[in-house]
Amino acid sequence: MLRTLAIRDFVIVDAIELELASGFSVFTGETGAGKSILIDALTLALGGRADASVVREGATRADITAEFTAAPHGEIADWLTDNAFDLEDGALLLRRVIDNSGRSKAFINGVTATITQLRDLGELLVDIHGQHAHQSLLKSDAQRILLDTQAGLLEQAKAVTQAYKSWRAVSKQREEFEQNAKSVLLERERLEWQVSELEKLAAKPGEWNEVSNEHSRLSHAASLIEGAQHALTVLSEADTSPVLSQIVALELKLGKLLDIDESLKPVVEALEPARIQLQEAVYALNDYLSRIELDPNRLRDLDARLEALHSAARKFHVTPEELPQEFADLSEQLQQLADATDMDALRAQEEKLQQAYLALAKKLSQARAKAALALGKSVTAAMQELSMAGGSFVVALQPVDAASYGLEQIEFLVAGHAGTTPRPLAKVASGGELARIALAISVIASSATATPTLIFDEVDSGIGGGVAEVVGRLLKRLGQDRQVLCVTHLPQVASQATQHFQVSKGTLDDGKTVSRIAPLSTSLRVEEIARMLGGLEITATTRKHARELLAS
Repeated sequence: MLRTLAIRDFVIVDAIELELASGFSVFTGETGAGKSILIDALTLALGGRADASVVREGATRADITAEFTAAPHGEIADWLTDNAFDLEDGALLLRRVIDNSGRSKAFINGVTATITQLRDLGELLVDIHGQHAHQSLLKSDAQRILLDTQAGLLEQAKAVTQAYKSWRAVSKQREEFEQNAKSVLLERERLEWQVSELEKLAAKPGEWNEVSNEHSRLSHAASLIEGAQHALTVLSEADTSPVLSQIVALELKLGKLLDIDESLKPVVEALEPARIQLQEAVYALNDYLSRIELDPNRLRDLDARLEALHSAARKFHVTPEELPQEFADLSEQLQQLADATDMDALRAQEEKLQQAYLALAKKLSQARAKAALALGKSVTAAMQELSMAGGSFVVALQPVDAASYGLEQIEFLVAGHAGTTPRPLAKVASGGELARIALAISVIASSATATPTLIFDEVDSGIGGGVAEVVGRLLKRLGQDRQVLCVTHLPQVASQATQHFQVSKGTLDDGKTVSRIAPLSTSLRVEEIARMLGGLEITATTRKHARELLAS
């Protein structure tokens, strides 16, 4: 439940901190005092949309903090664990900060959170019924969503929608193929020819570089052999004075001269590695010449392969190195097109997905039928209390062709009097009747959910007199199991509350108007109820009536 709500620099609120109790609490005050501003502020703390206009004039930012209590186990605790937030001693702090440039920050228990996380958690904590909720009841989609929500069928409805989308996607694919069969077949034939050409070529990754290098070696084999043989001859095989023999002779001669002059030692030491390196070069040249050969046949084969690779690359507008990837890409496109144009497979898949959709939709229809009967009975019973004796409420399931939301559209029907045929809500209910029916549905739907805090923002507009007293009792009864907060202008509703706050306007020293809120003692409640009964002039009679309302 909501324990405290702290608001700073929000619209016309400078600083307010409320401590809230369990049970049924009301907020009253003059029109324009800012009663609904409290609900707007809490909505922001729960992840609602915000912009710079919510920041009080002259302030740098609006700051709203809502403190809740939550059980250590349950849906809320599980959500916090799944999203890596801690629940410390059952306290849960939601905070929203909006600066005067419109930028927003969100926090859960002091840890930065996303607006989506704030909104998701807020839906588990608070259920808000706005003063214009009855208007949405006239819309068919809203009626369906209300029934599914009240009956806990939203996940089933979501599964039906997903199954419908999957089915229709394949149906569309099949229809498009039937409409464009000729062009699709031409594209398939083109791809088959291209893939066949590349399959025959059988280009391998890295092949172009390997073949190019080998071709280069073979085409220059004669020059390579001649050059290597010449080097070998100069080094070790010349008829007269090969280089290696000369180095060996020099090394021996200078070695003998060391006995005469040791200063030649560095020269001798330099000649030794030179001799060794030249000997290694001779070994390498011999090995090279033993491997290299003139092979005209192999050279012709390589010429042909290079020409084939190069020709294919030109034809497919890629480089020779990219031919293997081009083959893979075109093969994948052909497979996808083949799968997409396999009419028998498409029809079989379409049939399978349609049956899956129908199975889910029929199951949803059964659950909706059961929920519709229960909701109709509950609202009908509430109508009797709300001065609509003999009236009845029916939730009709009108069959429709397969749709994303199922096999039926939901329609709320109402009969205002006994013996009359229920007709669509939009055509029958007056403004006052619609407000009462909306309130009954709100109370009943709220009873079916586990949300710990329920807020009603002037949902009692359009009613009065004895009906208002019944509404007050309904909300008070609801407050026995939940925390119920209600913004109201009806004294009959306000008198039923266990906690009463008065919202008023004040003026600061700088002349700016601000909203004030204060809990009322018993004597002050009498004055506020009397004001609500009699307007600005409070008389002894209105005070007496106020005391009687509170006593009752």
